[in-house]
Amino acid sequence: QLQASGGGLVQTGGSLRLSCVAPVRPFSHYTMGWFRQAPGKERIFVAGLSGSGDITRYEDSVKGRFTISRDSAKDTVYLQMNSLKPEDTAVYTCAAAFTSSTRMVQTNARGFRYWGQGTLVTVSS
Repeated sequence: QLQASGGGLVQTGGSLRLSCVAPVRPFSHYTMGWFRQAPGKERIFVAGLSGSGDITRYEDSVKGRFTISRDSAKDTVYLQMNSLKPEDTAVYTCAAAFTSSTRMVQTNARGFRYWGQGTLVTVSS
């Protein structure tokens, strides 16, 4: 149901923008999140956006470099990734979690019901 795109190969310090089409309803009651899984490592939460669209959460290592946003008219969520580092290399997946409060940001993967396919981001040194 969710479709992610935008991955690719980029050099250290470069930028990429991931997109995720997420036709979930009502949009205002879904946290939209991005997760990533590096080779040989567990999947981790990277960024989340509340259904209200104004509250965000980020994993510590991406704060100040990544920005999650959405275009409700297009049912699309974005992850703008700047100043990329080799350690950002991973398969990135978008997900949607229903929340009773529009101002909640779910960060636990178990709370996400809908998942997209992953898109590979490779950062070369």
